[in-house]
Amino acid sequence: MTALNPTLARVTERIVQRSQSSRHAYLQSVAAQHKAGPQRADMGCANMAHTSAALPARDKIVLHAERTPHVGIVTAYNDMLSAHQPYEHYPEQLRALARRMGASAQVAGGVPAMCDGITQGEAGMELSLFSRDVIALATAVALSHKVFDAALMLGVCDKIVPGLFMGAVQFGHLSTVFVPAGPMTSGLSNDAKAKVRQQYAQGLVGREALLESEAQAYHSPGTCTFYGTANSNQMLMEIMGLHLPGASFVNPGTALREALTEAAMVRALANTGRTGQAAIGMADIVSEKTIVNGIVGLLATGGSTNHTIHLVAMARAAGVLIDWDDFAELSAAVPLLARVYPNGSADVNHFHAAGGMGFLMRELMNNGLLHTDVATVMGHGLQGYTQEPWLNDGALAWRDVPTHSGDLNVLRPVAEPFSADGGLRLLQGNLGRSVVKVSAVKPEHRVVRAPAVVVSDQQDLLALFNAGELKRDLIAVVRYQGPRANGMPELHKLTPPLAVLQDQGFKVALVTDGRMSGASGKVPAAIHLSPEALADGPIARVQDGDMITLDCERGILHLEVDEATLAARAVHHPDLSRNAHGTGRELFGLFRQHASTAETGASPLFNA
Repeated sequence: MTALNPTLARVTERIVQRSQSSRHAYLQSVAAQHKAGPQRADMGCANMAHTSAALPARDKIVLHAERTPHVGIVTAYNDMLSAHQPYEHYPEQLRALARRMGASAQVAGGVPAMCDGITQGEAGMELSLFSRDVIALATAVALSHKVFDAALMLGVCDKIVPGLFMGAVQFGHLSTVFVPAGPMTSGLSNDAKAKVRQQYAQGLVGREALLESEAQAYHSPGTCTFYGTANSNQMLMEIMGLHLPGASFVNPGTALREALTEAAMVRALANTGRTGQAAIGMADIVSEKTIVNGIVGLLATGGSTNHTIHLVAMARAAGVLIDWDDFAELSAAVPLLARVYPNGSADVNHFHAAGGMGFLMRELMNNGLLHTDVATVMGHGLQGYTQEPWLNDGALAWRDVPTHSGDLNVLRPVAEPFSADGGLRLLQGNLGRSVVKVSAVKPEHRVVRAPAVVVSDQQDLLALFNAGELKRDLIAVVRYQGPRANGMPELHKLTPPLAVLQDQGFKVALVTDGRMSGASGKVPAAIHLSPEALADGPIARVQDGDMITLDCERGILHLEVDEATLAARAVHHPDLSRNAHGTGRELFGLFRQHASTAETGASPLFNA
């Protein structure tokens, strides 16, 4: 067996020690909810009558007999999100399978699922981050009925999977499987799409051409095919053992996708411990080692920067405390093995065809870069995750992935990585702590020293660009975008204009206490800066023209203003009242007020 990488071992042990108290409390809570036999065995007759009132007669008999497992389905279905549209008929399919297996299933509840692609640059984006916590709460409501022995989580996109995870892990005694729906088939290439976006930003093409380009890229059911937060979610659930092996990137509407969906129900029932094998609850799967495996997967694939927030909150929900030092230290030891847009020209379908998750995980395991002694929905150990699913005469089976990558431009072995490190860096200095993703940033663009252009709204920076006032070296400082200020919206609309300036030969970078898209691209961006401006972070005292050094290589973010001068500057917080009203933002005041820092997950639920 390959020895564990010493950095991986050291960071994991540090997390274990840091998490002792919170992890103990979490496991005690799970133990208190566990009971032998059916979860509903001691419920009153009236409670059970309400549970089964709308069920078919056969399901009522099975449920009342209390001899077989009952599965709760939590679904994020809506047909506005292309990724979630395939879930429409999953409950019907899963209920029918449960009946054939002598068990029963119900939709326990639905959770909201908003689309960041629709709300980018709009007021609704200010609800996006906290929708994760709403989903966690809604998941808890769905499972609070206490009649279920197992749970299936149906969700894919940006905040939905983290929210489902945060809610479901509170019921860690239940057998729980996450059920993906897969990516849409490939459409317009990501490079071609990005080119049209930059042309539109420069006024070279009109809205009609831009819309046609976007519609060719986002064209059918399934996740968007670039490697943003949604597809990073799928990678995480697989490498953490909460998906079936190879399930993440199988397209919707295929026979293999249908077979994997049914296999998820089979595993959920088996893991209840009531069909002859040992019980495996979600709390048995999610541990310090599992979380570290998730970080490794994120780094090895150049995954979404949003998970420097989401994965932190997810871990805290299970009593595991991680921070950006852990990400940075692991990043130095984990090589970049995948190039998927925006870190390359390929999409997730190309990644999957080149060997996908099975190839990636085998390479990491064989080089001591994953904890293999962990539980998964398949049982104990990760070895089964080096295989891929296929249909053998119509029956679902697994086989070893090919020995060699199908495309070295997309997926590589550890022996010849795209980069020796994972491309995620921690930046520190007198402005605070932030993260930067450099896997898509060329080496010549990774160090920028330039004067600040300070705004408190992304629209103001776009206006300056459109007026031609940004044709120079600059570091855009976009502040009052943190969780307490306005819910920390993504600032993805800034990517095309900043990329245009970079292509014109200017040295440009971004510094913000807000988020970029999970598809952070080729312009260096110091994001999630903590403390945020509204919490009197130093970013609130930056002025136009101040020199800033953003050095991705040395991990430095430094404002070239002496401490005394900076402290003497008065802080005048802008009027943020317009961010508190309209589009439902009134309802999220408590979330903004009680959100923790970005580094601790930006959550009002785990503000410690």
